[in-house]
Amino acid sequence: MAVHVCSLILNEPQSVPGDGEYHIVRFPFGGGESYDAHGMHQAAQPDGHRIADWRADDRAGLIWPAVGGWGSLTAMAYWADGSYTEVRDRFVRDPLGLSTGYDSTATEDRAASPGGQYAHKSHEMFVRPGTPIGFLVRHNAAGALDLTHAQFKLAIHPVAG
Repeated sequence: MAVHVCSLILNEPQSVPGDGEYHIVRFPFGGGESYDAHGMHQAAQPDGHRIADWRADDRAGLIWPAVGGWGSLTAMAYWADGSYTEVRDRFVRDPLGLSTGYDSTATEDRAASPGGQYAHKSHEMFVRPGTPIGFLVRHNAAGALDLTHAQFKLAIHPVAG
């Protein structure tokens, strides 16, 4: 069985509020280094919603698995230098409550070191069509802070049976 891959990249600053809440990292559609041959990250969403502006719509952070199987997730987050002492990230099944409900996993927190923060993570879990996946981040600065670069990737290894 073929592996289904979706690889997303953000190469422009994305502001993340300093409200202590997790926020979906949004990604542009197509072009650049992004890869989506199986249609898992499209402006026309599987539930009928159409995204007009990826920068303003949290749905632009969703990967909708094309098939069910064992999902290998990878993400990167580069944070600008700022007045924070901690950054966090997690993967979430259905982060917007569109199907099965919010289900987070692989939550990690990191203490700030001098300068920007550069994190890479991977995790594996079962995925299925109809339940989107997102990469969410947060920080504890008093104001907004920029992610300067991010990536989010899913490779699905279909499981027989």
